[in-house]
Amino acid sequence: MIDKKEYTIIGIDGGGTKTRGIIYSNGEIQAELVAGTTRIGAVGVGESCERTLTVISELCNKINIETREVDAIVVGLAGVWLEEEKKRSQNLIKTLARSQNTIINDIMVTSDAEIAIKGAFAGEDGIMTIVGTGSIALGKFKNKFYRCGGWGIELDDEGSGAWIGREGLTAVVRSLDGRGIPTQLAKEIESLYPTINLQEPRTIVKAYSERAFEYQNLSPYVMKCAENGDEVCMRIIQESAVHLAELPNAIIKNVDKFPVNVALMGGIIDADTLLKKLLEKEIQENQKLKLVKPKGTALDGAISMGFEMIVKDIEN
Repeated sequence: MIDKKEYTIIGIDGGGTKTRGIIYSNGEIQAELVAGTTRIGAVGVGESCERTLTVISELCNKINIETREVDAIVVGLAGVWLEEEKKRSQNLIKTLARSQNTIINDIMVTSDAEIAIKGAFAGEDGIMTIVGTGSIALGKFKNKFYRCGGWGIELDDEGSGAWIGREGLTAVVRSLDGRGIPTQLAKEIESLYPTINLQEPRTIVKAYSERAFEYQNLSPYVMKCAENGDEVCMRIIQESAVHLAELPNAIIKNVDKFPVNVALMGGIIDADTLLKKLLEKEIQENQKLKLVKPKGTALDGAISMGFEMIVKDIEN
């Protein structure tokens, strides 16, 4: 059994909207950091790795140590799942570090979903559903993992923040065309982005193409309109809850012992939104599922995996 106070570990949770990092030393978290997204699908693999390395360096600077003094680094990146993707990011971070004369002892790059399920259940079995910019569920049973969702907004990610924003935007343009029911969201979008003029609806397309906003930026306003009684937005949030409940429902087809523990994580859940309440209701109505609170965060999972790396190195 190792003495955890003797080691320094960095954990990084690279989500679709923001990246969070912590540095653990002397038995406790010494510093925290929040930065922009490191999702490869949003910024590319090169920029993702550069941003990750910056987070590592800044965390070390916060407690006045060199990166060489860190025993293990665990990075969970959104959109990374295949082993070749993990290795590519891991190797590129090391290459960038060497080019900057930065020494990194031991680093692991994995999926943000994997560090999240580690934090949620502390290694025990269960299903963890992440609801943020994207949506994914990951189940672990008898050391075997089962994944559902996480395909990205281009293919799926139903129920996610990006999906909600896209559905809201679609509802707006349909209403402007006269094909759909009017929605308060149209005025919300116009007030948020000065380049949008509802009298000239194509300015919406121009604003989006110029990246004035991304789909997930709109999801809080879809929920705001839903809470204010907007019929169109309420329907979107209700559909989102149904889609998200499908994720653990698909995973439990692989198990035969019920009920199965399900924990919810992600920015939309942390913000205690209307969607969170509707999704919790959907899950609680399924007798095969048992809604539980996560034992820890994704960053807790990253630190735990860091200690496992250290133990493995010692044993080898």
